[in-house]
Amino acid sequence: MKAFSETNAAKILYSRNRTLVMGVINVTPDSFSDGGKHLEPEVAVASGLRMIEQGADIVDVGGESTRPGSAPIGLQEELRRVLPVIEGICSARSDAVVSIDTRRSKVASAALEIGASIVNDVAGFRDDPRSLDVAQEAGAAVVVMHMLGQPNTMQQEIQYHSFPDDIYAFFRERIEFAENKGIPPENIVIDPGIGFGKTFDQNLVLINRMDFFKSLGKPILSGPSRKSFLGKILDQPSPHLRDIGTLGAVAASIMRGASIVRVHDVVQTVDVCRVVDAIVRERAEL
Repeated sequence: MKAFSETNAAKILYSRNRTLVMGVINVTPDSFSDGGKHLEPEVAVASGLRMIEQGADIVDVGGESTRPGSAPIGLQEELRRVLPVIEGICSARSDAVVSIDTRRSKVASAALEIGASIVNDVAGFRDDPRSLDVAQEAGAAVVVMHMLGQPNTMQQEIQYHSFPDDIYAFFRERIEFAENKGIPPENIVIDPGIGFGKTFDQNLVLINRMDFFKSLGKPILSGPSRKSFLGKILDQPSPHLRDIGTLGAVAASIMRGASIVRVHDVVQTVDVCRVVDAIVRERAEL
């Protein structure tokens, strides 16, 4: 496998001078927003390539739904869903930066073998710590996300001792764990996990206080796209009709310190990022 210094992920993370856009490709029948849309590999590959053409810096491919109440799937089914998509994108675009969204080390390993260069784990590498060994061996970057409990229970009993301090402590422990596993400090991204075991109000707090996590010294990923807290604000039950609301959350996230935003609608997000980046930096990269 490539050393991290040679990967496409390294090129954008090391030279990051603007907000990065991560496009979402869920190869699932039951994801909350785009479940079923990308079940056919050729459709998912085409969508991923289109996102890159639209300006996505990273394409995040996942084969297991982690929406609230979702049930886990088998290993072979997850592999069957994601590998053809990752291979198709990476074969068509040698410069593609592909992230594998998985909680399993065997899926992460197979994805990295065929071209992925980031492992995005919603469980923060707690369910399968071997994924960090796989990432270290491959020289991959990692996204450590905070999730309270498991997808099927995370919205049922939401209890924190101190919020958002508990999440800060979680990241501090997970960062130390990852670095002790050999992941270079500069290869670690953190994601507070909007919508993953948080109340409506807590999601708003996370976005408004995203800079609370900046002292950890890691790029912060914000993933508000089409989530239920936006539906509540907008009185909009359909996730597909929350893209404008998503743009508001994206803008607020960047203003509060997000380095990467994970979205379904790439085109409009790229424009928002360019404008907000210019405002935050008080200059425009033209």
